[in-house]
Amino acid sequence: MQAFGVDDPKVAVVAIDCHRGHLDPLVATMPASPEVAERLTEANRQFFESCRALSIPIIHLVTRYRDEAEIRINPFWRMRADDPNATRKNVMRHNLYGSPGTTIMPGLLKVGDSVVDTKKRYDCFVGTDLDFRLKALGINTIFMTGINTNSCVLATAIAANVRDYSVVVIEDCVDTMDSRDHHDAALMCLRTAFAVTISAKEAVGALRQWQQAGYQNGDAA
Repeated sequence: MQAFGVDDPKVAVVAIDCHRGHLDPLVATMPASPEVAERLTEANRQFFESCRALSIPIIHLVTRYRDEAEIRINPFWRMRADDPNATRKNVMRHNLYGSPGTTIMPGLLKVGDSVVDTKKRYDCFVGTDLDFRLKALGINTIFMTGINTNSCVLATAIAANVRDYSVVVIEDCVDTMDSRDHHDAALMCLRTAFAVTISAKEAVGALRQWQQAGYQNGDAA
């Protein structure tokens, strides 16, 4: 059976930065709008529950810095911190170790999920053990969710593509703290050169079809 460009697809969900640092208006240092945060959190919650019911593993990526020095070595971020109008103006205090922003949003993390909380750059593979976790699970296909579509989701999808994973971005489970135009432009770039983009409903439907066809997330029954 072939789907999304691979034979015998074995899928994991990679959920990027669904933490309070973006999605909880009470503590977020780089907040999405309250409307985006509420919608995205609930969309991910529902999608994760559907995937767990089909025995699809979920890997949560969480940004966390030891101190400001780990952030400041990035030249572009230093410039953003000096711009009072930038959406990333709080970058130097974003998700520092021990801050409430490093906590995954309530209702999204369940027993049996994996957590990779050493993410420090947009690309979730840099400086983390994400690739090891995916390989340990035998994954060849990533269903990607989270925030921001035009930074971490985009960078990680590209990184996964060049590592020869099949990448599927779940359109209604990603969003951004930037504008709708940024979100749409990122999805256009992704679907043009790096990833398939589909809805959560379509993704769950595909998973169910594979299982009905006798495949248990990559293994013939």
